[in-house]
Amino acid sequence: MPVAKTPRPAKGRGSRDLQRVAVVIPAKDEQERIAATVRSARAIPHVDLVLVVDDGSEDDTQHVARDAGAVVVRHSHNRGKAAAMETGAAVVAMRDAPGRPPRLLLFIDGDLGDTAVNTAPLVAPVREGVADLAIALLPPQPGAGGRGIVVGAARRAIHALTGWTPTQPLSGMRCLTREAFEAATPLARGWGVETGMTIDLLRKGYVAVEVPCDLKHRASSNDLKGQMHRAAQYRDVMVAVNARRVRGAFDAVRGVRSESPQIRS
Repeated sequence: MPVAKTPRPAKGRGSRDLQRVAVVIPAKDEQERIAATVRSARAIPHVDLVLVVDDGSEDDTQHVARDAGAVVVRHSHNRGKAAAMETGAAVVAMRDAPGRPPRLLLFIDGDLGDTAVNTAPLVAPVREGVADLAIALLPPQPGAGGRGIVVGAARRAIHALTGWTPTQPLSGMRCLTREAFEAATPLARGWGVETGMTIDLLRKGYVAVEVPCDLKHRASSNDLKGQMHRAAQYRDVMVAVNARRVRGAFDAVRGVRSESPQIRS
């Protein structure tokens, strides 16, 4: 079994019960599904905080989420998923209790509805020190119209830059330690956030695993809107990947220079 890089909370009587989990839900215009998602997430074992980051919704997402039992913070305008994740993690940190381990962060999508509780298997490998990052493997989604182009591009890029080949590199349902999240910041913008996070953490020696989860969410179809969505995904994934290629090349050159002998005249 792999061993996570993040140190585990000290062992002792009842120490495992100290490691709690915060569910962070970035959401925009999800008033139809957010209540079911929040209620389902609250049933996940070890979760004591469900936080919805309303990323500039134009509907009643924030009010519906609050009525369902979530803590809600709101961006006054849409800032994107990465910003919502960073805001959520910052709010969770402010709510972590002194003397207790930082909460694990379980990021889920706002449209999971009643299936949100099925992200629970992501918690165990992180909580038990097997991995620093656990990523959900979703079953085939009814109505999905993608042809795997974006997924394939992200998968090949992650393998080329880290040596690991994920099955679902774009999966947004993921649990990770506070230390791992901070090591991945600043997050890649737009739809490149998951690909960028995976590359950054693996490069820094953190351990990632994929875990099957029986989840259902709103899949993009093959109509014009769906095609535009996938085009935006591809663009953002490539921006994240290319930025990390450049950074890797720069770090390699800098490392060679730092190891070169100093020549004095």
